[in-house]
Amino acid sequence: MKIAKVLDAKGLACPMPIVKTKKAINELELGEILEIHATDKGAKSDLAAWAKSGGHELLKDSEDGDVLKFWIKKG
Repeated sequence: MKIAKVLDAKGLACPMPIVKTKKAINELELGEILEIHATDKGAKSDLAAWAKSGGHELLKDSEDGDVLKFWIKKG
């Protein structure tokens, strides 16, 4: 998977991971992939819902210790 940008949202509480994700994805071209690292447990459902409502695709998510990782393809 070719990542266009990595967003570090670790330590941020809701809604900041979504706010930062929205800003970062706006800087990408259609089809590019944004990788997000967050520690807020609510980010999992928030980012999935946000991606779907914005026409983007949540390709994958995983947990690496306390860090949640997401890969969103700009739609």
